[in-house]
Amino acid sequence: MYFGILIALIPMCIGYLFKFKSQKWIDTINQTLSWMIYLMLFIMGAELAHMDNLTTNLQIILCYACVIFVCSFGGNFIFLIIFDYFFTSKTNSLTQTYTSPFKMIFESLRVFIALIIGFICGLLPLFIWQYAENITQVILVFLLFLVGIQLRSNNISIKHILINKIGVIATILVVMSVFLGGIIASFILNLPVRVGLAMSSGFGWYSLSGILMTEAHGAIIGSATFLNDILREVSAILLIPILIKRYKLTALGLCGATSMDFTLPMLQKGAGVIIVPSAMVQGFLLTLLMPIFMGLFNYG
Repeated sequence: MYFGILIALIPMCIGYLFKFKSQKWIDTINQTLSWMIYLMLFIMGAELAHMDNLTTNLQIILCYACVIFVCSFGGNFIFLIIFDYFFTSKTNSLTQTYTSPFKMIFESLRVFIALIIGFICGLLPLFIWQYAENITQVILVFLLFLVGIQLRSNNISIKHILINKIGVIATILVVMSVFLGGIIASFILNLPVRVGLAMSSGFGWYSLSGILMTEAHGAIIGSATFLNDILREVSAILLIPILIKRYKLTALGLCGATSMDFTLPMLQKGAGVIIVPSAMVQGFLLTLLMPIFMGLFNYG
């Protein structure tokens, strides 16, 4: 249950022990993090190509996934952007590194292309795909190790990571709007409310949400939940460069649990290292709450 939290925090804490003063080394770390984002997207596309039961129950899976995604992710977006609009003065201190809207669009296109290429390659019968999950974990560990070094090199304290109001506010808004979206989706799909709530409470943690839902409700619900969280993660990545300039809290909240690991470098790249503590708090809380909520809704 807590493996996802430990695998995210331990490498970062170890990385935090190292501090680089040379700007050359810091730039190298930043560039490495950027390329690792594309590599992770490539692998994610390959994993999507291998999703179980995709062809047999494609129509039902897509229907469930799309409705859950629109309701939960859409609810997140509406809640967050309204809050962001009225309380923008509390989040506009973050540094913006994107300077051109064309660069933002190109950034989104590149991550989308990486996903598509990964999906196409995933259709090929290559032996390496059986190790995709292990490769992903290794990359995440190394990525978070570099993030820890980055935090220390930019003088961000542990206190700022653990206690952060923006991260807590974003978490509350995400949970409230996701639950509302799950309830609405359950009525649209004629599913029990608890199933709709469980399907929507993955918060982007697709590697675990699909497994938990498959065990509780079968392959169709599990695959739809998995696809919903994949869509959430991809959509968040595509929207980060567009939203991060004016709606930083929205960009952060849409990342869900992945703000602690997968989308963290993307957030940092767009808003600067000062957003990292908020992202870590939100990611930590949602990663902690996700299996608890799913357990309650599935078996409570």
